[in-house]
Amino acid sequence: MEFLRPADWGEALAAKAEHPSAVPLAGGTDVMVEINFDHRRPEYLLDLNRIAELGEWQTDTEYVRLGASVSYTRIMESLSTELSGLALAGHTVGSPQIRNRGSVGGNLGAASPAGDSHPALLAAGSEVEVESVRGSRRIPVEEFFTGVKRNALAEDELIRAVHIKKASGPQQFSKVGTRNAMVIAVCAFGIALHPDTRTVRTGIGSAAPTPVRARAAEDFLDAALEEGGFWDSGKTLPPSLAAEFATLASGACNPIDDVRGSAKYRRHAVSVMARRTLGWTWESYRAGHTGGTGGTGHNGHTPEGDASCV
Repeated sequence: MEFLRPADWGEALAAKAEHPSAVPLAGGTDVMVEINFDHRRPEYLLDLNRIAELGEWQTDTEYVRLGASVSYTRIMESLSTELSGLALAGHTVGSPQIRNRGSVGGNLGAASPAGDSHPALLAAGSEVEVESVRGSRRIPVEEFFTGVKRNALAEDELIRAVHIKKASGPQQFSKVGTRNAMVIAVCAFGIALHPDTRTVRTGIGSAAPTPVRARAAEDFLDAALEEGGFWDSGKTLPPSLAAEFATLASGACNPIDDVRGSAKYRRHAVSVMARRTLGWTWESYRAGHTGGTGGTGHNGHTPEGDASCV
């Protein structure tokens, strides 16, 4: 195994062009596990840790441009307002040591259906900035995942940053696991209210071959909120509306039976998480609408690993 250590982004792109099979290494929270267990033996490792810009972020009026190597810890500490759903998801990632090293760019590169950042990225609205010596492009996150642990990167491309829409309303993330910490998701659900566009977006993890949005549920809720005047009135959502949203969200799943849970359980869990996270985010929106402090909803907490919630 050969170790490539570029000093800057240009050198990294050149190295990837010369060695397309090179596996990028930054936090190493996925790659090193696979190597240590002899599940993967790449010919080249491409160390990106010397490239400072990958650990930086910039904000404008609408988006955060998040460098591919920005850790979950830094997102939680510095971007919990702008990227509230992603920060909540970060709290469920592994241990403090893993959160100090793991990054959204690495999570995207691994493209696991159970990646903890993916539902939040889908719900917020995001684009993945990728680049090669041939040029750069931005891929909508819902088009980035192409299969189980497969993504839309060309063999000579690297992830440079993720452009994530800043929260204009409450966001939530919920995850079910077999214990409360350091666990891969049995399934996960993210939701974001976008009052600026009067839309709702969702993200589902570990309940299909790729992370997915519950588009039928989103369309139903968008129409119901608009037709019922809920955005303007801030009134309580009727239980029947939340129940239909949950049913449609469950219908977006295409899960399998595996050692972590059955397909039936995953569909049920997604339904429960969809109903509950909608309730938390809407109550937070109502609080802000009526002069309260608003926030992320449900006191900013997520039932990480809370199998009892289903």
